[in-house]
Amino acid sequence: MSTTENNFTFSRRNFLKTSALASGGIMIGFNLFTACKPNVVPSIDLENLNYNDFNAFIKISEEGYVTIYSPNPEIGQGVKTSMPMIIAEELDIEWSKVHVAQALLDTKNYKRQLAGGSQSIRRGWQALRQTGATTKQMLINAAASKWKVDPITCKASKGIITNAKGETLGYGEVVKIAATLEIPEKVALKKPSEFNIIGKNATNVDLEKIITGKPLFGLDYKEPGMLYATVLRPPAFGQTLKSFDASEAKKVKGVIKVITIGEKARKYIDAGKFDWTFKLSKTDKVVVVAENTWAAIKGKKAIKAVWESEKKELESTDDHNQELTKILDAKEFDTRREDGDVEKAFKEADKIIERTYHSPFLPHNCLEPMNFFANVTPEKVHLVGPVQTPEYAAIVVADLLERDINQIQVNMTRMGGGFGRRLYGDFVYEAAEISEAIKKPVKVVSTREDDMTTGIYRPAIKYRIAASIKDKKITGYHLKEAAVDQNMYAGQAHFFPAGCIPNYKVSTKSIKSNITTGAWRAPYTNFLGYAEESFLDELAEELSIDAVQLRIDLLQNVKQTEDKSIQYSGKRMEDTIKLAVEKGGWGKVEEGVYQGFSAYYSHNTHVAEIAEVVLKEGLPIIRKIVAAVDCGIVVNPTGAINQVQGGVIDGIGHAMYGNLTFDNGKPSNKNFDAYRLIRINETPQVEVHFVKNELSPTGLGEPGLPPAGGAVANAIYKAMGKRLYKQPFINELT
Repeated sequence: MSTTENNFTFSRRNFLKTSALASGGIMIGFNLFTACKPNVVPSIDLENLNYNDFNAFIKISEEGYVTIYSPNPEIGQGVKTSMPMIIAEELDIEWSKVHVAQALLDTKNYKRQLAGGSQSIRRGWQALRQTGATTKQMLINAAASKWKVDPITCKASKGIITNAKGETLGYGEVVKIAATLEIPEKVALKKPSEFNIIGKNATNVDLEKIITGKPLFGLDYKEPGMLYATVLRPPAFGQTLKSFDASEAKKVKGVIKVITIGEKARKYIDAGKFDWTFKLSKTDKVVVVAENTWAAIKGKKAIKAVWESEKKELESTDDHNQELTKILDAKEFDTRREDGDVEKAFKEADKIIERTYHSPFLPHNCLEPMNFFANVTPEKVHLVGPVQTPEYAAIVVADLLERDINQIQVNMTRMGGGFGRRLYGDFVYEAAEISEAIKKPVKVVSTREDDMTTGIYRPAIKYRIAASIKDKKITGYHLKEAAVDQNMYAGQAHFFPAGCIPNYKVSTKSIKSNITTGAWRAPYTNFLGYAEESFLDELAEELSIDAVQLRIDLLQNVKQTEDKSIQYSGKRMEDTIKLAVEKGGWGKVEEGVYQGFSAYYSHNTHVAEIAEVVLKEGLPIIRKIVAAVDCGIVVNPTGAINQVQGGVIDGIGHAMYGNLTFDNGKPSNKNFDAYRLIRINETPQVEVHFVKNELSPTGLGEPGLPPAGGAVANAIYKAMGKRLYKQPFINELT
């Protein structure tokens, strides 16, 4: 969608302002997702604002400085910087005069106050711009009123309003007048060519605090009288607590008490309630409450617990592999998409190519382990910490504790990584239940071992892809997915190459497991992108067509489609591929350098990548990745490049090395000494280029990851003549 349209109308209910603020300033809030409810009156006490009355805020001082509140959780994706940049652009204030603060959760007025799916900027783009533009127009109207001139004769730039005579007033000089005026219902938005902040590099607003160790993260949060808790969970999935002995734990200096929790979770589950963020088992868990984290951790290790299971043999990696293969061999599947007649195409084919790809379970391994603070009192439930879904967390806590949702207050801290793990609020619910039980403020803290062995994982998946070839053309394509516990989302069946092949089918089936699974950065496409792009390379080789040319040829079939179910743009994908080819020098590298290509669409963004591999002592070394990205308008180039680079390296690292196995229900890898991550000397140069256009922004935190594994696998094939069908690649290469 073009951004050149610049007239917008919105209701008074979507825009709130305060008058006669104690500081003499003005605060303006705008409902970013048009979900504001009527009759919401903002507080005028700047020291104790009632954030339930607002969604987003602009606060302007008489000195002309602006505080912009960022509503969405910050997990390193940069929204705490980029969302305020969008407001500041339309407000026409110098970025150096902007202070950014994290807003509280507002469950009444926000429609989507979460971090996930790379959707924050995309969903908030127009509304954020309207917020800034409306504020600017109010200030212009105030200045015009003071000058007794028509507002149309005035303009604003860099926090200064100028009239036709050349007279000027700063924003801070007219805030009192602006607070008494009507809110304009029509505002003009800038054309992209007029942007002064958007598209320019901006430093992360938290950078100084991060590098100087200022409190920002959940683990930093403290309150007077706060206690610490660790939770002893079953060592194997499928087990429940039978009994425990806490006598030795209670002897540890600093340990205050040992309790069990689980009753509220069982009640919630048995009542048939469902929330996708819940992820709690029905078993009791042992909680050690202490004066400090060290005592809590030491006390937990001293607990002697007896666990039991319904099955004698619990799930293992081999069990899952066998079950997934059985699914692929079976005929009963759920159809996600079906075009034409795949069976007929296969019967009439000159040749059928079929390959199976296998991915393991993966942990999230956030740098900051799971933690959360809760203080449950008769008056309210105060929750503080790093969570990607604060609204869902508040709703479930209210349900678990049988409290009114208005009694739940959630403060969001910066997160030391999320990658999908913090979409699930199990650690929030545990903290709330513990605090209610001990009637004290408490912070639950997980160790690295807790995170890796009792967490939520990317599910193990197998894809079987078959294609029919007739008269040197791809006539049919059938992708089967067998996954542990869940299947791809419906929309992913409509990603590339859907629409490019006349007879096309996507089928899915899952097996049940006690192992908790969930979203992992770029859900499903993180592995699906590799599988499909590796397969397309084999088809190109079979047809004796250049790998890039095959994809461009396929895209011609979808560029003029009227099929509204197709999620991607054939033209945008082709333009992205051509940019990658140009910048990556496809086919033009020196001898001894091997290139692999991959292109994928996910999270509304088109990405193409070229990997360069060299051989050293018979093993592949990934030297460089060139990524071309079409994500629409780039708000903050520095942050955008970091996001793409991070996604690419994450994709390469886990494709090459990531592997979590289970033996009799227990994760075999408990810490980084046994779990292989990509190392600094294995990290390639990642060169990022953006397709330039004036289209609305799309996702960036995840789309760079899915093509990375495919590009590397295809480059390794060029170097070694070996096709890779299983991740991690390192197991196939050594």
